[in-house]
Parts: sequence; structure tokens; C-alpha cells
Amino acid sequence: MKLDERKQLILKAIIDDYIFTAEPVGSRTIARKYNLGISPATIRNEMADLEEMGYLEQPYTSAGRIPSDKGYRFYVDSLMKVKRLSKEEIKNISEVFKKITEIEDVIEETVKILSQMTSYASVILGPQLRKSALKHLQIVPLEKGKALVVIVTNTGMVEHRFIKVPENVSDSDLNRISNAMNAKIQGLTIDKITPALLREIQKEVFGCDDILNLAMNILFQSLDDHSENKVYLGGATNLLNLPEFKDIDKAKNFLALLEEKELLCSILTESFFLDKDLIVTIGSENKHEKVQDYSLITATYKVNGRTVGIIGVIGPTRMEYSKVISIVNFITVNMNKIFTELFGEQN
Repeated sequence: MKLDERKQLILKAIIDDYIFTAEPVGSRTIARKYNLGISPATIRNEMADLEEMGYLEQPYTSAGRIPSDKGYRFYVDSLMKVKRLSKEEIKNISEVFKKITEIEDVIEETVKILSQMTSYASVILGPQLRKSALKHLQIVPLEKGKALVVIVTNTGMVEHRFIKVPENVSDSDLNRISNAMNAKIQGLTIDKITPALLREIQKEVFGCDDILNLAMNILFQSLDDHSENKVYLGGATNLLNLPEFKDIDKAKNFLALLEEKELLCSILTESFFLDKDLIVTIGSENKHEKVQDYSLITATYKVNGRTVGIIGVIGPTRMEYSKVISIVNFITVNMNKIFTELFGEQN
């Protein structure tokens, strides 16, 4: 059954009220506070229909109604208007990103301001190096028989390794290898560096296969060493101030969830495979059972349009979705800008 306009108005009023009060909502409350122009008895009948249709639930007999996950989904998709940030909020976010010059600082400041402004828990998946592009590789000659391989990705990772250089390999050979590698693989994500490309490089640096292979091994090994997904958390205790977590067991379960970094990483990584900049996952929509009591709003951050990481906010299903979505969107825009300025390719 399609929701008519009156049912939609009542559903929106119930969800708005429940988000604010955390108390089951009755028909008299809706009639008194939201001026819908209909009687409590009519509202009560409509609420019964909405419950039967799966949009509302009644936590216990004679109580008012609360939204179901289905109700929240309809609210987010069809009823809610994204809240506009105030000038003060925009200024506060912009100020945070003004003087940041290090990748770690970007992440740490973002996770902090995200939790402060939403009053929920924030979680960020650090840059995924396999999703980033090689920005530069250089083999720097040192004293006789030694050289330094320097690798830089567009997400700001810098790796360097010392190597032994055969006597028959000159400084100009090392420079030639560096130039050939950069010409072929610069700007490519790691998974795009194919055997065919490597064979092309080999042809251009004929006679220097040992050094080329060593440089490529260092490239892939360094990325493997840094490929562990790092999850940053902020504001874990924010949720303990919410009515849902006055129950000690619920509070403990939530804090235990935030300790499961592998699970959080798995949840966030799933966003890489969805072609969406922002995703709202509500309660039972979560694939992982331990997260089905919460809602999660995630967004991708990028370098030159290429997704490299995920930011997210975790809260109760009674989340202030309109506010959180607005904050996440604006912070993501700032992250994209600063990551591209710091680590993007110069066009």
C-alpha cells in the first residue's frame, strides 16, 4: 500500500519527535505539537495503519509508537530535508582544515571534529594504498655500489629502501630506470601495473633487469607493508550520554563493538564497492549482526576524484540524520580538497 500524504505527514512528525525526545510518540502528542489539522482519533487510526504496514512499532502495550527501520528508511529517502549548516559551523570546519599539511593530521582532526559536531561516534578508514596511484619513484645513486629507492604515492605515503648496485650499473643507468618506470606507471593505481607494462619498461632499460626487478619488488613490498587498514575512532563516549545507552549492557556492547577494528574495517571497506559518495545504512540493513542496533552514515574521500578512504558516523537508529548527513557532506568536501592539494597530481 502506498503512503498517502496524510500518512507521510504523520510518519514524519512521529520520527521527528522521537529523534528529539527518545520517547514513544502518541496520537495526542502529534495532534498537540504538529498542528496537522486532524483529530487524535484520526491520527491514532493512521498510526495503527502505519504499524500494520511496518513503518512503526509499539514497544509495549498502551505505549505510543516508535519508528521501525523501514520507517526510518522511508523518512531518509522521501521525507527528510537535509539540514543546512550555520555560518558558524561552516567556519569551524573550514578553520580546522586551513593549516593541516600532514596526512595523519588530516585524519585525526577530521575524526575529532566529526564526533564533536554530530555528538555521535566517528570512524575513519585511512587511505587505502591499493586504491591510490604511484606519484613518483626515484632511484638515487649514493656511494659506489649503493643507491636509495624512493617511492611516493598520491596519498602522501613516502617509502625509501637502500639497495646494492652492481659495478656495471652507472648513475645514468639508475636515472634511466627511474625515468622509464615513471613514464609507464606514474599516475596508475597499483593494481593497474601489469606484466605487459613491466615488459615495456624492460625493453627500455635493457641490460638493467636486476635493478629494475629490485625496484619493482621494493615498490610492491612497501605497499604490502603499509596495506594494513588503519581505523581511526573518535567520540566513543558521546553515545553513552544518549538515553539508549543508559542500560549498562548496551553501553558495554557498543564500546566492545568499537574495539573490533577488523569488523569496523570490513564494514567501511564495503563502501569502496558501491558507486555512491554517501550511504545511509539503518539498523537491520547492516549485514553484520553486531551493528544491527545502530545506523551508519559513510562517505568516501578522494584524491583527484579517486576514492582512497571512508569516513563514517555511528549512532542509534534514532539518529539526527538530516544534521549528520549535512556535516558529513561538508567535511568530505573539505577532505577531498585538502587531500588533492597535498597529494594530488599537478595538472
